[in-house]
Amino acid sequence: MRLIVRTFSEICITVGTVIVLFVVYVLFWTGVKAADAADGEIVRLQEEWVRLPVEPSTPAPDTGGSDAESPESPGPAPPPAPPAPKAYTAGKPFAVMYIPRFGAGWDWPVLEGTSARTLKKGLGHYTGTARLGETGNFSVAGHRRTYGDPFKDFPRLRPGDAVILNDGTTWFTYRIKQRPYRTVPGDVAVIDPVPGRSGFDGPGRYLTLTTCEPEWGSSHRLIVWAHLDATQPVTEGKPEAFHS
Repeated sequence: MRLIVRTFSEICITVGTVIVLFVVYVLFWTGVKAADAADGEIVRLQEEWVRLPVEPSTPAPDTGGSDAESPESPGPAPPPAPPAPKAYTAGKPFAVMYIPRFGAGWDWPVLEGTSARTLKKGLGHYTGTARLGETGNFSVAGHRRTYGDPFKDFPRLRPGDAVILNDGTTWFTYRIKQRPYRTVPGDVAVIDPVPGRSGFDGPGRYLTLTTCEPEWGSSHRLIVWAHLDATQPVTEGKPEAFHS
């Protein structure tokens, strides 16, 4: 009997130790690894931006008239069309996202793709959705819990909140339209060019953010939609949206 009790006790202690170690891994260690990985991706981006400066990726302004000059109204030639945006590479970062609602220190890299490996290093852009700032639906996913908890405070988002992105040349400020919407996984309409249930009517420059719901589960998704509100070159400093 003593042997049975001792053996059972040792098994319970071993199982308890394994459970504690697993909880520490999920709650702490994945966060440490994700923070290091995200910081590394941001540093990589910043180094690339320093080495390879490019023209702002915002569209050329509308001059409101003909491209041709006339003797009666001389003036400068219209600005050249902006260069085509660089293709996104799977698993690589191309922008940094800031959400002031989540605090001054909240910044995460946005990488191409939404694979499990990619989302361990930051936020993931849904391949096939619009590029940053373009007409269509620029859609991004992120973990609610584990791997740094980037979207832990997702339910705090409110209409009018700013979502700001920097691609090294341009600041893009999107404004959230409504409170987070709860849906089921696989509802691809939420990342359509004109996202379903968003309230948007017709083509535009939209942003979709998605994360898991409930906080420690994945039976549903939380979604917010936003529209492009403003752009400005990085040479003009940070946009006012950081302080609004």
